[in-house]
Amino acid sequence: MELRQLRFFLKVSETLNFSEASKQLYITQSTLTQTIKQLETELGVVLFDRNSHEVHLTEAGKELVDYANRTVTAANDCMARMTDLTQMKCGTLRIGVTHSFSLMTAEVVTEFCRLYPNTHIDITYLRMEELIDKLCRHELDVVLSYKPTHISKKVESVELFKDQLGVVVPQDHELASRPSLTLADIANYSFALPAKGLQARNVLERLLVAHNITLNTRVELNIATPLLRLVRKSKMLTVLSCSAVATTPDLCAIPLEGEESSMVGCFHTLKGVYRKHAADEMLRLLKEYIAFYKM
Repeated sequence: MELRQLRFFLKVSETLNFSEASKQLYITQSTLTQTIKQLETELGVVLFDRNSHEVHLTEAGKELVDYANRTVTAANDCMARMTDLTQMKCGTLRIGVTHSFSLMTAEVVTEFCRLYPNTHIDITYLRMEELIDKLCRHELDVVLSYKPTHISKKVESVELFKDQLGVVVPQDHELASRPSLTLADIANYSFALPAKGLQARNVLERLLVAHNITLNTRVELNIATPLLRLVRKSKMLTVLSCSAVATTPDLCAIPLEGEESSMVGCFHTLKGVYRKHAADEMLRLLKEYIAFYKM
């Protein structure tokens, strides 16, 4: 049974005239007659009593009208829903975000919601490994994070920008004018650092081990925003990606020297899985944001 057959049947049941129904359907009467016969054969019933002058619904035909109407209406609703999703009139976009991307995400999501007020955004903040795991389990549509050293073959990563690990200081700090820093340059300062397991901290730990240096860590936090507050309010410094302070004019991030401190911001999705139109729009807005701030 095909939707086309049910639509043809409903038009005949409405007009009770094969000639008129074929005109309204823009098909030949012979095509319409053949289609109804095929439907009757498939169902094993006669749907219309017809002679040279009149057409009437049989008992089976009357029974089918309600089912056919519900089926065709459901199909039309499905098409409308899919069109709405494509045109961003409804739906949900589930985004996983590492804390390093929190400021960027807030800016971009604000613009997304302005452009697409009927699309719901569901944001999850976790460590990168946890977010990638959720992505692989189809619990997220997109993950925003730095590119990990090792990642599942199921994941496709679009590189958004190249970044560097940096020491975050107030604009009036004695280190603010330096173009770059070594670990030795900052060994005597006090730090409020991202918690262990977060991406910036992972990169930093590898650097510290490689250079056999230990920082004076006074505070550890798993969210970037309070770290920035501590830098503003205390004499402690922090280490984050340079992009983390791209929109905070009172702070600056001085890059740490060495190729080991480089990071790549990525837009992660699953390979071979339909990507929502909302995800494509989020990617577009992210690229615009990155271009505007020259990240």
